[in-house]
Amino acid sequence: MPKSFTSLLKQQALRLGFDACGVARAEALPVEAEHLQQWLDAGAQAEMGYMSRNIDKRTNPRLLLEGAKSVVMMIMSYKPQVLQPEQLPQVAYYAYGNDYHEIIKEKLQYLIAFIQQYYPAAVVRGFTDTAPLLEKAWAVRAGLGWIGKNNLLISPEFGSFTFLASLITDVELAYDAPFEGERCGACTNCLTACPTGALCRPHFLDARQCVSYQTIESKTPVEMDTYGYLFGCDRCQKACPWNSSAPAHTHDELNALPEILSYTADDWRRLDEPDFNRIFARSPLRRAGLARLKQIIVHGFNE
Repeated sequence: MPKSFTSLLKQQALRLGFDACGVARAEALPVEAEHLQQWLDAGAQAEMGYMSRNIDKRTNPRLLLEGAKSVVMMIMSYKPQVLQPEQLPQVAYYAYGNDYHEIIKEKLQYLIAFIQQYYPAAVVRGFTDTAPLLEKAWAVRAGLGWIGKNNLLISPEFGSFTFLASLITDVELAYDAPFEGERCGACTNCLTACPTGALCRPHFLDARQCVSYQTIESKTPVEMDTYGYLFGCDRCQKACPWNSSAPAHTHDELNALPEILSYTADDWRRLDEPDFNRIFARSPLRRAGLARLKQIIVHGFNE
């Protein structure tokens, strides 16, 4: 039963719009816990204080869900079909369209209901960046790819421009073999491409120097050079050979907003709060807010 149902579950995940699905046994991750603590001890989390909370839960899904037996991991490609012209204020690819949290949450609800059709007493929790869970490590455990030198999951088929989603359940499923090895080889394109040195060595990102962190997460005004970026940064991913060969996504709900593809620095300067709230009502750009976006425009896009 676990093997046959796991196959059905994976098929359902693909029908719902995920691009790949794998399953791992729910257990503690002691090696990853040590690496996380070393990163925190270095202060590389910057102002993200939440990263230092619930470390035990981050590295043991059985503390997130009592009796957990399985972690189901999905990836969903977001590599754009159409790109912004290079002269425009750049937005990270993941924020081209509507907020993926809302899109994936709906898919996870359907997948939870699917599990509970077969196992009515099952306890299932779904997450996408919304819980203390090391999703990249679990994606590796589920056989979906490896963690590259840029600290992101790389799928051999879809590259690193992918969203991660997870389910933790007390249902015992058939487990996939973990992804073995790393296919980056001697390539260091991502490290070289990082304009600020935030990727100071393989598998270590210092958020204090990261353009993406500074434009999205930081609570203080942006004073560093954002290298053409208004929101986020994709420099390390664009330099990755695995992304150059990956296909563009096929998900209509992730298509870019027309304004993202056309707005100049002057358009951002002229934008008022009512129009921002209307146009970007479901966009990740709400996280930064119009005032912060305009501060970045003033700081780095003088014409």
